[in-house]
Amino acid sequence: MSNDEFRAALARLAAGVVLVTAEEPTDDEGERGEEAGMTATAFLSVSLDPPLVLVSLRNDSRMDDLLAEQPLWAVSVLAAEQRQIASRFSMKGRISDRLLFADVPHTRGEVSGAPLVNGALATLECRTEQRVPAGDHTLVIGRVLTAHVPTTADGGEPLLYFKGNYRTLG
Repeated sequence: MSNDEFRAALARLAAGVVLVTAEEPTDDEGERGEEAGMTATAFLSVSLDPPLVLVSLRNDSRMDDLLAEQPLWAVSVLAAEQRQIASRFSMKGRISDRLLFADVPHTRGEVSGAPLVNGALATLECRTEQRVPAGDHTLVIGRVLTAHVPTTADGGEPLLYFKGNYRTLG
């Protein structure tokens, strides 16, 4: 089996789209670190008791490096109309995340300090419980510390990823 055959087969699996975010640790002078974000489609629930989720991060990516030192992070489950946010945080060679977040309405998580996207279908704040090497990725298992579903998201549609493109249910 070739890498192309493997990719083509798994491209047929529809996945939800999330934005994983974290804040770099404060520096020695107490200054807040820079915000970082990464679009992910390999995200899932692992356990209800305790509440655990999993995200798959490419080894040596900025988010993998950051979550190796920062145990607190957040997830925003993106709505169908947030396709542009997913695209901008998945670009290779993109501008700094600080500039990307400047145009994205968000708040900071009370527990993690990480950006939570306004208008997301749900937001979670997590603390890393375990990191599991898995080929060219690391599986980060996080304990969910807070979970919030905004009342405005009750009727919202999810953003999906299918056959290499962002899609909606409609």
